Amino acid sequence: MTERKGPGRAPRDPDRRSHARTTVLRSLPVENRHPTRQTRVRDIHVPTFIYGTAWKEDDTARLTRMALDEGFRGIDTANQRRHYHEAGVGEALASALAAGRLRREDVFLQTKFTYLGGQDHRLPYDPRAPLATQVEQSFASSLQHLGVDYLDSYVLHGPSVGHGLSADDWETWQAMERLHGAGKTRLLGVSNVNLGQLAELYAGASTKPAIVQNRCFAAMGWDRAVRQFCSERDILYQGFSLLTANRDVLRHPRVHAIAARTGRTVPQVIFRLALQVGMTALTGTTSPVHMAEDLGVYEFALEADEVRALEELVA
Repeated sequence: MTERKGPGRAPRDPDRRSHARTTVLRSLPVENRHPTRQTRVRDIHVPTFIYGTAWKEDDTARLTRMALDEGFRGIDTANQRRHYHEAGVGEALASALAAGRLRREDVFLQTKFTYLGGQDHRLPYDPRAPLATQVEQSFASSLQHLGVDYLDSYVLHGPSVGHGLSADDWETWQAMERLHGAGKTRLLGVSNVNLGQLAELYAGASTKPAIVQNRCFAAMGWDRAVRQFCSERDILYQGFSLLTANRDVLRHPRVHAIAARTGRTVPQVIFRLALQVGMTALTGTTSPVHMAEDLGVYEFALEADEVRALEELVA
């Protein structure tokens, strides 16, 4: 779970559950009133609720193991020591596997390649090497950190430029394509991407992105334009910062009315909205109570008019 995963992103408390101005836009159709715990993307099973491990530092292993024990079967991390402790995820996974309750294939494991500008001094590659080599080195380092021999999803942690794609982005993506072609990762994805960048990548890539992971603002229709593009092309949209990016929405009377009708918490209403409009949701909570509540979103449903209202909220 990550906001802007590139340079300069400041940590936020992932468990502050309570901002966004919204404009009224035409809603996308409700894609699935009865979402399940897994979906399929390019014939790969992917959990529809994923535990994000940003900003956990020395608590990463403990919290990731807690998430696995609570029932999360998707883990998101990055080989970016500035904001993640990837090796801590590996420690938690090894512990869970050793306990005999899980097999490696039961856990969807996703990590990312992060450009030099998003890193601190603890680099997973030689910064003087060509980008293709940096990708290979970072990927090998990720496998070592995580204690696995393949990944389920490998994600470019954001384009190197704010608009369009650069030659560096294409060199990086092509290196990722080679890892996919060699069977080392089952899916490829991109994060922190706008619609134009995603369309350009999709048009030019030999291996199309299967996953998009974006910070999701209610003020932008919950990233409606990117979600629409994804839904039309068998791309799984992962939404992060669903709570922290939308604190004003969490206080909105309509949201509280829906929570009262369903007997659920406000965060559960937002996560349920995400699932019903076709997103995969990320949470980074550090609370076992909230972990259990988050996974409880499969136990109730929003009415179609409630989904439309939440998509068009003016906070």
